[in-house]
Amino acid sequence: MRANNLRTGNAIRIDGRVFIVTKTEHTKPGKGPAYMQVKMKEVGGTQSTSERRFNATDEVEDVALDRRKMEYLYSDSTGATFMDLETFDQATLPEAILGDAMLYLAPNSEINVLCLDDVPVTLELPAAVELIITDTPPGIKGATVTNQLKEATCETGLQTKVPAFIEPGEKIKISTADGSYMSRAKSDG
Repeated sequence: MRANNLRTGNAIRIDGRVFIVTKTEHTKPGKGPAYMQVKMKEVGGTQSTSERRFNATDEVEDVALDRRKMEYLYSDSTGATFMDLETFDQATLPEAILGDAMLYLAPNSEINVLCLDDVPVTLELPAAVELIITDTPPGIKGATVTNQLKEATCETGLQTKVPAFIEPGEKIKISTADGSYMSRAKSDG
């Protein structure tokens, strides 16, 4: 595939190593050819992140990853355990692979797990998740400032800032891009 077709979530092979693209930026400078600035994370071993610049016309080797719908079951000292919703097989991903992704996953959440040759290598987080607030200071009665934010802790341990009217026990929608509050979650009833 051409470098200018790279998108977040693509898997590519460079020098025999597989990387997941985490961010792309297409740049057309005033002088010289267009290029793609790519942030990527190595799959497996070191999980190191790196940046690389490709000319827009460079060819890169695309790697096919299987997306499998799995349910997050629990975490322990070995990592996080997920169950394949079709085969009911369980797989444990080490914390080094997961990084901050676990701050967005409550137990029994469904998530896409990306697999390379039937081996889970990383998670594909949705754009937003719904989490329950477990701790936050009480709101100030009669506060009329609408953009006033306070610290809050979610059920997964994620720390975020929420509006003053949010109370413990409420379910909120959070962006997985930066961990910011988006809105109250819509009730199922």
